[in-house]
Amino acid sequence: MTDLTIIEISKEYLHFAAAHFTVFSATEREDLHGHNFHVQAHAHTRIKADGLAFDYNLMKTRLKALCDQLDEKTLLPEQSPYLKIQTENEYTVALFANERIPFLPRDVLTLPVRNITVEELARWLLKELMADQTLNALDISQVDLRVSSGAGQWACSTWREGKQLTG
Repeated sequence: MTDLTIIEISKEYLHFAAAHFTVFSATEREDLHGHNFHVQAHAHTRIKADGLAFDYNLMKTRLKALCDQLDEKTLLPEQSPYLKIQTENEYTVALFANERIPFLPRDVLTLPVRNITVEELARWLLKELMADQTLNALDISQVDLRVSSGAGQWACSTWREGKQLTG
């Protein structure tokens, strides 16, 4: 009998509502729109002698804080080759092709990603999650973090102990 298990963290409160637009090229982008994003995590770990794997509340609390950080924001990618973000007077302005798109700073969150897509959000969330030293110190060999922008549409990013993030 194996002592390995996968703990799935999939709570109703692990979600955020955010606006974005996907940038497809130097001249093409989506219109600004929003999604109700959902987040799940699967932690691969060992069951200890006491029958427990780890305190799930540590992961749930960190995931909830990350979702809260993104909630009710317009998300903009800092590393897009086609979109520039600057501050003008009292506005955050996204510059795309010949468009100047102003936002109130309190409504915007810029992220160190190339695009605001579920695949980039999954990678960013997982990186932020595993940067938490308390979580990183747990006996977890792998974490798969999934982000959905709607029913049936998920992206998954994987962290493995001692390895770089993947996919």
